[in-house]
This record gives sequence, C-alpha cells and structure tokens, in this order.
Amino acid sequence: MLQLQQAREELDRLEIQTLVVTFEGRREAREYLDETGLIWPLLVDTDRQLYRAYDMHAARLRHLWGFATMRAYGREALRGRFPRIPRADTAQQGGNVLIDPAGVVRLHHVGSGPADRPTVATVLAARGVVH
Repeated sequence: MLQLQQAREELDRLEIQTLVVTFEGRREAREYLDETGLIWPLLVDTDRQLYRAYDMHAARLRHLWGFATMRAYGREALRGRFPRIPRADTAQQGGNVLIDPAGVVRLHHVGSGPADRPTVATVLAARGVVH
C-alpha cells in the first residue's frame, strides 16, 4: 500500500482510481484510516464477498510468518513505521486487482502473505504504461 501511496501523483495523472477493501468492521476501518492517513476510499466487506470473488482465501502459515514477511516488517520498523496489532483474521489473503474502464480485469494478484504485493511498475505495466 505504501508503494502505491508514494506513486499517488502518477496514478492520479493516469486517472487510475484506487480503492482499498477491508473485511474488518466499520469501527476498525475508521481506526485504520486515522492511523495510516489513507488517501483513498476504504470499502468495508465484512462478508468477504469481494475477497471470495477474486479467490482471496486463507494464506498458509509459512507465508504469514515467513522470511519475506519478517524482512518487510523489519524494513518498515527501521523507517519508524510499526505494524498495528492485528484485531482480525490475519490469515485472510489480500491482493491487487486492476480493472480497466471497460470492466476488463488487467491484473489479478493474490498475495501469499503480507509481503507479497506487485510493484507499482507491475501495476502500471498491466494498465499498459511503461514505468
């Protein structure tokens, strides 16, 4: 998410509308917005209909607490950003979906764990933009 927020100007210039989805309740979503300063709309999907529609289910334990996840958390901690204490299902997979204006899915990435996200360059390439 941080990578996308850092590329906000480019995403805006390309008219890419970004939405964030959470399965946590409204109160937790509000706390997340307050803690992170998220700049995009946050949709609440407590029934996880969108997650299921895009095949985002439960991640494997090795992906949740594997080397890549610990490395990503360590990098963030060195920058003074610490992950918030989970209050919900930490096994829920997340991901990235890029849908073009015609409704065609151009990118569908299901993360195997918290550290598994496509780069901004990958997202832009899926849209047909060379970064």
